[in-house]
Amino acid sequence: MSETIITVQGTASDWFEAERATVSVQVVHDGPERAPVFDATTRVGAQVTEALKALDGGAVTRWSSDRVSVSSSRPWNNEGKQLPPVYRAALSASARFQDFDALAKFVEQFAAVTGVQIQWISWDLTEERRLAVTSDIQSKAVQDATVKATTYARAAGLSSVSAIAIADPGMLGDGGSGPQGFGGPAPRGAAMMMGKADSASPELSFTPDRIQVSASVDVRFLAS
Repeated sequence: MSETIITVQGTASDWFEAERATVSVQVVHDGPERAPVFDATTRVGAQVTEALKALDGGAVTRWSSDRVSVSSSRPWNNEGKQLPPVYRAALSASARFQDFDALAKFVEQFAAVTGVQIQWISWDLTEERRLAVTSDIQSKAVQDATVKATTYARAAGLSSVSAIAIADPGMLGDGGSGPQGFGGPAPRGAAMMMGKADSASPELSFTPDRIQVSASVDVRFLAS
């Protein structure tokens, strides 16, 4: 009985509820004098870090903060004249939350503080969950490749297939293009909703993005 080589790409993906949220915060002040902008940024930055310290080990699984940095520039006006120096002090902090209600309260607390910018919020799975779902999705990608190869084999009048090579996309030397390997859960932006504008004390709530985990694999089969 003749034998035929069949090479296919298997894919698989699934969606999972976010389990962690990372928020990035920046404290920035600027002005004509160095000392006031440095002091203001230091003061507000301390408030942010103290709040994160209080949540550390509970709502927050890890966090970090930079030291205050100061820079200066001399802007130009619309008449081409260089103006006096403007000083800018900045501090960045980030924190990974496992309690989304605590995250909403943290953002609500600091979003209205002068000089504080909530830069972004990204969603993810826990490390343990990511490893578990990655293994499962990769297995399903191989199963998908097997189904494709079996379909091709039967269409060609062959009855069985046996895998002889499995690799990440493009690594079997066929010169093919396509997704490069595992496309695991990527941090995604936050969907945020404020309370009604006329509320006496609006509360910030979040709708976490679901996390897509995907995988692609090239498999070469011997069909007979």
